[in-house]
Amino acid sequence: MKTLVTALAVGVLLATSLSAQAIEDKLVVVTSFPKDLTKEFKSAFEKKHPGTEVEMLKKKTTAGIKYIQETARNNSSDLFWASAPDAFEVLKGDGLLQKYRSSVPGIPEKIGSYPINDPDGYYSGFAAAGYGIMWNKRYLKAKKLPAPKEWEDLPKAIYHGHVGMSAPSRSGTTHLTVETLLQGDGWEKGWALWKFIGGNFKTVTERSFGVPDGVNSGDFGIGIVIDFFGLSSKASGFPVDFVYPTTTTLVPANVGIIKNAPHPEAARAFIDFLLSDEGQLILLDKKIQRLPVNPKVYAKAPPGFPNPFENKSIGAAVKFDVLKSKSRYNVVNSLFDVMITYRLNDLQEAVKAIQDAEAKLAGKSNPKAAALIAEARALVSAVPITEAKASDPAFAGIFKKKRKKATDKVEGRQAEVEQEWDEMIKKNYAQATEKAHQAASML
Repeated sequence: MKTLVTALAVGVLLATSLSAQAIEDKLVVVTSFPKDLTKEFKSAFEKKHPGTEVEMLKKKTTAGIKYIQETARNNSSDLFWASAPDAFEVLKGDGLLQKYRSSVPGIPEKIGSYPINDPDGYYSGFAAAGYGIMWNKRYLKAKKLPAPKEWEDLPKAIYHGHVGMSAPSRSGTTHLTVETLLQGDGWEKGWALWKFIGGNFKTVTERSFGVPDGVNSGDFGIGIVIDFFGLSSKASGFPVDFVYPTTTTLVPANVGIIKNAPHPEAARAFIDFLLSDEGQLILLDKKIQRLPVNPKVYAKAPPGFPNPFENKSIGAAVKFDVLKSKSRYNVVNSLFDVMITYRLNDLQEAVKAIQDAEAKLAGKSNPKAAALIAEARALVSAVPITEAKASDPAFAGIFKKKRKKATDKVEGRQAEVEQEWDEMIKKNYAQATEKAHQAASML
């Protein structure tokens, strides 16, 4: 009997040992996520799988895509881990992801109106994010400003010089914010709204995290952010708050196994860990504050934490079209930079002139002045190309390079088109400013 017990004990130890050794000794993850998030998951996963070292290759979303594309022939990376679903669609379309569907139970098909996982099985959602507005409560109180609740609040004259945002060409999550409004409100109305919001900017930050940093410090009062920036700042004790406007969407942050991954077992184990109860609970850390995709985890969320599985209004208004976003990704980024980022001073001047003229017109009847103001608004709102043109593959294909600053050089047809846009925009903003001043002089 003693011999049998000993044999069973040895068998259990052997099985445990084999299980612990079932995955490889290394895992390489290409990710755009900040250290506050990655270090928590790296530490927890390595603790769960002793002997497996996780290496995080930190790259912005677009740089991560390019890296995976350029190293495809001699791939040394296992996972791509990032927020933007259209980035995964690019890699999927290039044949650079391999299928894996985790068997972890409890994950619904959708969050908000968006599928959590790629229907074809090439990438999986592990958290969700929405887009909205954060503000510094002390700043607004000192300036006697009301808290904004909707995108349509931000173009109001009272917020001139109080808003900060990053550019979509510098941040994949900011791109999704811009695209969400274009899809929710339509191409022309959406761009008009972005430009009148842009006219109230204090700054366009170099990186997306520059926005919550600016709001937290009171450098500016209001920031346009992905939700976890606002939620984590609030949870960390900063005097801030966050709101989802009606026109927003919930989009999963994703993970996918790269084709020819050198450590496939470790890659699959990491995805399973992200979706496990243990992994989902890490998302509630005050420095992370992302929305879990497992509904039961919300029972352990802090008071006031948004729960999209209970509050069905979050993300319900916009059914985000990831293929549309992918088809015009670089075009949208270039348009934003040409119309807003690199003409910010001209845009601010035109919008301020319109705001001043409208303030003088308030309560008065002056058809000529009103007509001039309407013309000025139309000039600011105008977009150089139609929505159909932006998504035309032949046209979108010419946009291959992004500029980090206005002086960066682009070449070929992209340079010609951007120059044409810039000439139109510069002229429009100047004429809008002139018409608004003319209207104000009549009042």
